[in-house]
Amino acid sequence: MANPSAFNGTRRHFLRNSLAVGAAALPLSQMAQAAPAAGDGDLPASIRALKPVAAQVVPIGNDERMARVARAQQLMGQHGIDVLFIGAGSSLTYFTGMHWWNSERLTGVLLPRSGELVYVTPEFERGRTLEQIKLGNDVRGWQEDEDPYALVARVVRDMGHATGVIGMEETVPFFRAKGIMDALPQARVVDAWPVSAGCRRIKSPAELALMKLANANTLAVYEAVWKALQPGMTEQDISGLVAMAYARTGLRGDADVNIGKYTASPHGSDKPQHLVEGTPIIFDGGCRADGYTSDMTRTVVLGQPSDEIRRIFDIVLQAQTAALKVARPGVTMSAVDGAARKVISDAGYGPDFRYFSHRLGHGIGLDMHEWDYLVRGNQHVLEPGMTFSDEPGIYLPDQFGVRLEDILYVTEDGAALMTPQSPSIDQPFG
Repeated sequence: MANPSAFNGTRRHFLRNSLAVGAAALPLSQMAQAAPAAGDGDLPASIRALKPVAAQVVPIGNDERMARVARAQQLMGQHGIDVLFIGAGSSLTYFTGMHWWNSERLTGVLLPRSGELVYVTPEFERGRTLEQIKLGNDVRGWQEDEDPYALVARVVRDMGHATGVIGMEETVPFFRAKGIMDALPQARVVDAWPVSAGCRRIKSPAELALMKLANANTLAVYEAVWKALQPGMTEQDISGLVAMAYARTGLRGDADVNIGKYTASPHGSDKPQHLVEGTPIIFDGGCRADGYTSDMTRTVVLGQPSDEIRRIFDIVLQAQTAALKVARPGVTMSAVDGAARKVISDAGYGPDFRYFSHRLGHGIGLDMHEWDYLVRGNQHVLEPGMTFSDEPGIYLPDQFGVRLEDILYVTEDGAALMTPQSPSIDQPFG
């Protein structure tokens, strides 16, 4: 299994973040780009029927952020970490509310085992830093001709930990970690994932509520797009429909779309594709509510699916259900993957990763991929509040693939999905 610290916070394809560019030459996608300003009459009826949901978002409050910091300090004590450095990224957002792009200029926060947060940022960014932070107001600025790592070292010395243990949040770039290590030669730098993951992998009721809202919205968007499909559409046309639908709801989102034989690759293809009746289409993506993301995959067909597609769909649905039934506190993550994989192998699509070629699932929250992973060999156990994708699939090379994905969350005595399962290929939304 992968190191738990090595999670991936980025989406699978850069294409997902540049749909408007890729679709610029297509009339339907041009319509999608203009969707926020378009009149209702310009939208397909199913998309026009979508309701705004942005007003339902309840942001994370400062009381919860203070509890997160207290939990981090408790874990720092347990793991012998004196100071935690968190750079730009989702953990900075999690603890402080800041949204900051990771660049060559150092911005971050230093959290001592006891005491208040100290922010380090370029002096010219002081105002924007103060504007964004939700906790504390101690901001130390460095000028463009100064060494930011020397400033970090001064702050750590002021905290009394120049020879202590510095925990480095695991997504901090190496060049930045090295700069801090060089500036504090008598300190010991360690991986801080027991603190960051120890806090973030367990979701609070407020976090779960945001994720449920985002996933419910994605399900509604997918159904509206499915009802608007027409023969001859390209994958970019369908992505344009997705963009229009999300614009209607008020939550930002997108989706990878693949058609026909390209669904046989779990992450699809960038090759040109056209929708033909009777062939499968896979939507895979999500939206965000106060930063918390959904992740959902639906396999649908325009028109009548073949008997083989129906059969494969039913096997994948059974595998997803088997994983859900096994998941509960104390069960290993390996066992959850194994339950789904056994269904697929017993149906003749094994052994191992032959046709179900990827792990069952990944953790999810502020990042679409985060701790932990439902994969063979992972002996970590489930705990209440953990969240994962439950996404089995069967992929037949050069023919088609079927994948179903919903977000599973662990309860006190079992597990549940945040959205209803797709019941059949003929009626994928019930």
